[in-house]
Amino acid sequence: MSIARVAVAAAASVVMAAPGVAGAQTPQLSIEGPAVRAPGVEIAVVVRGAPPGAPVHLEHRTPRSWVVVATGVAAGDGTVRLRYRPHRPRARHPLRAAAPGALPSRTLDVRTRAVTLAAFGDANFGDGVATVMARRGDLWPWRDVAPVLRRADVAFGNLECAISRRGAPVAKEFRFRGRPGALRRVVRFAGLDVLNLANNHVGDYGTAALLDTVRHVRRSGALPVGAGATLAAARRPAVTTRLGLRIAFVGFSDIGPGSFAAGLRRPGTAFATLPVIRAGVREAARRADVVVATFHWGVERARQENARQRAFARAAISSGATAVIGAHPHVLQPIRRPARRRLIAYSLGNFVWAAGSALTSSTGILHLRLSTRGVESARLQRGRILGTRPRVRLR
Repeated sequence: MSIARVAVAAAASVVMAAPGVAGAQTPQLSIEGPAVRAPGVEIAVVVRGAPPGAPVHLEHRTPRSWVVVATGVAAGDGTVRLRYRPHRPRARHPLRAAAPGALPSRTLDVRTRAVTLAAFGDANFGDGVATVMARRGDLWPWRDVAPVLRRADVAFGNLECAISRRGAPVAKEFRFRGRPGALRRVVRFAGLDVLNLANNHVGDYGTAALLDTVRHVRRSGALPVGAGATLAAARRPAVTTRLGLRIAFVGFSDIGPGSFAAGLRRPGTAFATLPVIRAGVREAARRADVVVATFHWGVERARQENARQRAFARAAISSGATAVIGAHPHVLQPIRRPARRRLIAYSLGNFVWAAGSALTSSTGILHLRLSTRGVESARLQRGRILGTRPRVRLR
């Protein structure tokens, strides 16, 4: 967190009191706090220099006067911590500290802005993508989109493969696996923060490789969601904080094989049912200000969502999800706004993928601006996949 420090140097931290009072000095308070916060989140400050035991007020400037918004008592060292949660969204919050026997602090000007989330669809490190990486380098497929993803506060997407050197291929039509080193380099290069593993390819090389994938995602610096060593771990929310805004991600898969499903003591993914969705979203909402529920669902190459997707999305939104983001159809599906400051993106299609048609090559990055109220704005930055490399329009 960037910290704006408003203080007076020790040599200048005292000023003369009223004329004629020989030797009397009045200390000036200092205040420290964040430079920027997301709209609606709590602002915590530290005040120093108050007389021990004195009441210290945190004041917010209005057009007419300073208004007290929090009060505490100074400790023996003259320090007190105060917290203030704004009731109205404002571009900035001018704050100062005041206490009897001390001069008010200088003004701490806390700016506010929404937290930005950039979300993408299916990203593969195996199959045709692995072939291109071997020839052109691990970062080649990501070079055009990495600057866009890095500019976001949080970058999120679906990791559609196992990341491991262990395991044997399971009996299914398509099996995808990537190298741990490639994932590590891409996560750092593209600034990826959260990766969904609740899908039908994370278990392609067995449970040992699935557990490796969870570990390698963590070691790369990103948060995994939707898979784990047990059912409880697979359903556990992944929580990240930006500008004081806590964002929880929960992942659910509705695509087989059923053997990929986590059990009480069996590694796997969190499979989607209405009771599981409701319980998972509610638990995430207790831990965070914003909940993003991500789903692997739908019918491949279907350009519209189906009734099952709609039922799952409604369950997530009604249970407290701010946004629902889907994948698996390999094509873009509609983005809908079911309620004010709520959003459902049924499928973001392919992203880093060996796409073989005009339909499956259509891609995009979904940009959301988030606050404690929910989705403040949304925009799909459309693009095309050319040779496994997504390229998005600049405007």
